[in-house]
Order: sequence, then structure tokens, then C-alpha cells
Amino acid sequence: MTSVLYDAQGPRAKRRNILYTALFVVAFAALLWWVYKKLDDKGQLAWSLWKPFLSGTEAYSTYIWPGLENTLEAAALAMVIGLPLGAVLGIARLSDHAWVRIPVAIVVEFFRAIPVLVLMIFGLALFAQYTDVSSDDRPFYAVVTGLVLYNASVLAEIVRAGILTLPRGQSEAALAIGLRKNQMMRLVLLPQAVTVMLPAIVSQLVVIVKDTALGGAVLTFPELLTSANTMAGYYGNIIASLTVVAVIYLVINLSLTSFASWLEQRLRKGKKSTGAVLGAQDVAGIAGTAATGAGGAAGGPDLGARLVGGPHRDGDAGGHAN
Repeated sequence: MTSVLYDAQGPRAKRRNILYTALFVVAFAALLWWVYKKLDDKGQLAWSLWKPFLSGTEAYSTYIWPGLENTLEAAALAMVIGLPLGAVLGIARLSDHAWVRIPVAIVVEFFRAIPVLVLMIFGLALFAQYTDVSSDDRPFYAVVTGLVLYNASVLAEIVRAGILTLPRGQSEAALAIGLRKNQMMRLVLLPQAVTVMLPAIVSQLVVIVKDTALGGAVLTFPELLTSANTMAGYYGNIIASLTVVAVIYLVINLSLTSFASWLEQRLRKGKKSTGAVLGAQDVAGIAGTAATGAGGAAGGPDLGARLVGGPHRDGDAGGHAN
């Protein structure tokens, strides 16, 4: 039995792979044992160091929860602002008008090339000199500003690339029945591109959550990692504190990834083609409503349901023409 990508393994290849797997398991177990022994020799596994997290809630209520709340608040606000801003910038980069496309491209490439930490420091100086924001709130606003500027520019490229990956036939079909470009983008291209872009978008959201730690390291923003360092200084358990924080970051990011996988599957199931074919009367009706400006309300939903399909035919090739 063969696969599309490789031939089926023979008896010797199977035995070799089993041997390699066994060697890897043994080596990984030895590594874990070495780490355990080193931590135990240094006294890092003592009950007194882990007791604040396993018995009582003082560590969580005093240090972890306030830091986690600030992290989630900054990340959520950056996502709420950055996602629509990135979508608008990405669509603007596909504009037929050079006076729109070129300035947006310059802005996106400029902020995408600057490290996010530099943008945070710049934001802190900007709020300190030109606004009345209190010194306690400046780190939060600076962190959100840096995250929004950098990640919106990255998301703009994700949106642009996702739209360009769609088959040319989708845009040609929409234009052939009389849809304007904004209707084509809203009803035909974006619904399909969302499924394509979703993994990259979620990866960028994970980056937003993790990059909040930069504000704590440099701008004294009291996020989760900063709270963990303060907690480690109080309890004298740096390894235990950082381990707990790492587990919290892992849970948050895995939750985002799992939700994105579930949402992507739902979107793909909802966009599978029903096999319906547009008849002459349907095409004439949709074209007529589009020409009168009512295509978005009358003909748009039917068009989106019929053009936004699942797998595309082999004849559809090439990127979206702009």
C-alpha cells in the first residue's frame, strides 16, 4: 500500500523506525531524570517552595490574578483594535487607487519593520510628553499602542495574502454578474479568505498575549511575568513561580489554538458547496439588483451562499486579480 507522498515502509524500515522511537523515548526519559535530579539537588522541589501554589490562595489572589488580569486586558484591547485595523489596512493595500494603496503600503511596511518593544518605548515617551495620562496608566497605554501598531501591520499582510490566495474564478464570477468591487470583497472573497487566514491570525493573537511580557520587563507594566518575579522575590521560589506562570501561558495559548481549530472546522463545514447551479433567471436577478445598488441586500446573501463554496475546481488557478 502506497501513499500520495511516500511509499509504504518495508519490514526493515519498520524495524528501524521502531528502534529510533525506542532510543528517543529512552533519551527523553534520561533527560527528564537528569533535570529532576538537578532540581532536587538544588532543593527546588522542596515542599516549602511549592506550598504557596498547592495550598492556600494567597499567591493567586495577591500576585498571579492581578498580573493575569492586566495581561488579558492589554492583550484583549490590542486584539479588539488591531484585528479590524489590520483588516482595513489589508483590504486598502488591494485598492485599485494608487493614492490609497501606496500610502497604506508604506505605513504597513514601516510599522512591520520596527520591533514591538521600540514601539512600546516610543508610546511611553509620547504619552508622557503630549498627554495628561497618569504615570500609573502610561505603561498600559504604551503596551497596547505598541501591540496595536505592530500586530495590525502584520495582520494587514495576513489579510492581503489570504485574499490573494483565492482562485481567480471567484472574483471573475462576481464581476461577471455585475457586483461592484466592495460587494465582491464583502460577499465573496472575505468569507472564503477568513478560513484561509484563520491559522495565521490565531498565531498572531498568541504573539500578542506573549508580547505583553515585554512591557513588564522594560516599562514596569504589572503583567503576569512581572507579578511572578515579585512573587518569587517574596517566597524565594523563582523556579516554582516561573513554572506556574509558564503553565498559565500554555493554557491560554492552547485555548486560543483549540478555539481556532474548532472555528475553522465549523467554517469549512458551513462553506461546503451544495452543488447548486445558478440559472439564467438567478443571474439576471442578481445582476439587476446589483446594478440598482440593492445587490448587497437582495442578491448578496444568495450569491455568497452559492459562490462561497468548498473545494474549488481544478480549472480555477492563479491568485485574485486586483
